Amino acid sequence: MSSPNLRPYAWLAIAAALLTLALKTGAYFLTHSVGMLSDALESIVNVAAATMALAMLTIAARPADDDHAFGHTKAEYFSSGVEGALIFLAAIAIIYTAIPRLLHPQPLAQVDLGLMIAILASAINFGVALILLKAGKRYHSITLEADAHHLLTDVWTSVGILLGIGAVVWTGWYVLDPLIAIAVALNIIWTGWQLLRRSVDGLMDVALSEPELDTIKTILSTYEQQYGVHYNALKTRQAGSKKFISFHLLVNGAWSVEQAHALQDQLETAIEAQILGSHVLSHVEPIDAPSTHHY
Repeated sequence: MSSPNLRPYAWLAIAAALLTLALKTGAYFLTHSVGMLSDALESIVNVAAATMALAMLTIAARPADDDHAFGHTKAEYFSSGVEGALIFLAAIAIIYTAIPRLLHPQPLAQVDLGLMIAILASAINFGVALILLKAGKRYHSITLEADAHHLLTDVWTSVGILLGIGAVVWTGWYVLDPLIAIAVALNIIWTGWQLLRRSVDGLMDVALSEPELDTIKTILSTYEQQYGVHYNALKTRQAGSKKFISFHLLVNGAWSVEQAHALQDQLETAIEAQILGSHVLSHVEPIDAPSTHHY
């Protein structure tokens, strides 16, 4: 089964990132708000992350070859890992720009127009994030999910900043502007950490999720009851949108090769039908063979 073409989603993310970067930069120059500046800085990260996502999705879409027999889908984890690191850098940049304004608060300018532009940018990010998140879950793409969560984080960042600027205008406490920028920076660090953790898990061949493992074990148990077979050495891992499942199928030693192979094909097909994007590889052994007791 060929991998879905996810690159149009990456191009959509790049276009949205460039547009929102331009809008937020304009809002900063209008208002002179360090909160707006921090929002614009995060949009620079969006552009870099979306470009990285396009590059990695292009690599991940390549078919398996002699040097990469299991395909190139693990490239997606590099994208989400870089995006997590970029979020950390954005948070540090936001704090760095906010501290001088915290020590020397300054009034804001043209707040109404700046807020309208920032709201438009946030609406664009929110719409694109929902599209990417839906596609990421549908195609099991950690790259699209990472980009979607990053954009959603950007939206909540913007909401916090807009509320902060509103509070500054209402109270006249200009120190609120940098304080809210710092609070937002600390919050988005959590998102960066989550993305880095998932990327490391993928590169370290973490097992499939518990619900997916339960589904696999349920199917195997059903075949045990119906055909008197057993299984052991169940192993799973995920590489981007692809999932790999392997196990030993223990059958009656008196069965013919044809009979064992037919049941093996049937069982593998049943699992692949329930675990989307999976590739199942099983090994048939006679149930009484000494090697079957080593697992």
